[in-house]
Amino acid sequence: MIIAIDGPAGTGKSTIASMIAEKLKITFLNSGGFYRAFTIAILDGGIDYSKEDETVEFCKKQKLEYTKESHFILNGVDVTAHLHDDRVAKNVAQVSAIVPLRHYVNDLMREITKSLSIVCEGRDMTTVVFPNAECKVFLDASAEVRAKRRFDQGVSDMTLEQIKESIEKRDEIDRNKKEGALKVAPDALYLDTSNLTIEDVCAIILKQIS
Repeated sequence: MIIAIDGPAGTGKSTIASMIAEKLKITFLNSGGFYRAFTIAILDGGIDYSKEDETVEFCKKQKLEYTKESHFILNGVDVTAHLHDDRVAKNVAQVSAIVPLRHYVNDLMREITKSLSIVCEGRDMTTVVFPNAECKVFLDASAEVRAKRRFDQGVSDMTLEQIKESIEKRDEIDRNKKEGALKVAPDALYLDTSNLTIEDVCAIILKQIS
């Protein structure tokens, strides 16, 4: 079984997907983590990601592993705790907009899920990566609500207004990507989570699956 969840940044996709995976005893696949891990490699390597061909070739030379515990191991180093660092947040949208890199990451994810039941989340899980998923969900919320959630997590040095501006910029990039743009699949369950708790959202999705 594949449960695919899409939506913009800050809608609780990772938390909700992780909780559902735990309840159903299946694997949680964090698609955004792949791009964030590669962004770390690109920044550490001093790579100019505006040069797309060079960037993709660089990424293909990196050893990126995904564990059953949903950890990302980049060239032997666990980078999971740094996936949401400010420097990554400021650059990941541009990196994930590189079409050949998206093809490479999509192939990586499909390979991982060949023999697994998974819950995956991202921007184009329901439309591009797993269009035949048994359950599709699109989570949404206002930019104000999403910024407040991210601010309350205490993982950023940015002000609330700076986080909101960053989220709105990320939304604009995600909606206008040449491939894998953020959009609602026609057969996806649409949920505005602005006034819903994590538990509320999980309950609705689990009811949809059953």
